[in-house]
Amino acid sequence: MRMWWFITILAITAFICNFPAYAYDNNPLQDICVAVNDSQASVFMNGKMCKDPKLATANDFYFSGLNVSGNEVPGFGISAKIVGVNNMPGLNTLGISLGRADLEPQRIVPLHTHPRATEMITILEGTVYAGFLLPDPANFFKSRLFSKILNPGDVFVFPIGLIHFQYNMGNKKATCLFYFNSQNPGLLLIPNSIFASKPPVPDDVLAKGFQLNKTQIAQLRKKFS
Repeated sequence: MRMWWFITILAITAFICNFPAYAYDNNPLQDICVAVNDSQASVFMNGKMCKDPKLATANDFYFSGLNVSGNEVPGFGISAKIVGVNNMPGLNTLGISLGRADLEPQRIVPLHTHPRATEMITILEGTVYAGFLLPDPANFFKSRLFSKILNPGDVFVFPIGLIHFQYNMGNKKATCLFYFNSQNPGLLLIPNSIFASKPPVPDDVLAKGFQLNKTQIAQLRKKFS
């Protein structure tokens, strides 16, 4: 009898001790969230506050206009339109957003990453060369490029957090739809983040990190600022 109770208690204890493995925090929907011990501090939700369900309407779950291009991103030859929680409130907490991108010929969506989401694209028009970089576990000084030339109807996925790009290698506008498994995927443009930060990364750090001289660093700052 004692042995039976011992085995039972051991099993229950093992379950309780391992319980944290089955629980986790929600993925963050902002870049930083600094904790404060201040009962008067403003509340910042991980997402947006919810409407009373009795007041929700079909329009909260509806968006129209993805059949036309969006706003132009100055200097990139890209037009983008996002369908997210700000223009479709019903997406809040569902962990999904999408959009449309129109890329002029020979223009590129520069190296970038989405820290909170995997991205999947579908080509509607044009020819796009797309790829992402995967760190090499055997040599952290190198990475492996996964890339494809995509045509209408083709689908490609960029795993969460990995650096990726899309290049319109054709002679006409390319159009694609992109999907994220987050309502706020985040966007980090690699060149701009490095060379146009405020305050700036010190020249010595950039020069040594990229094995360039300070004149070259100044030229890059000018290009990306």
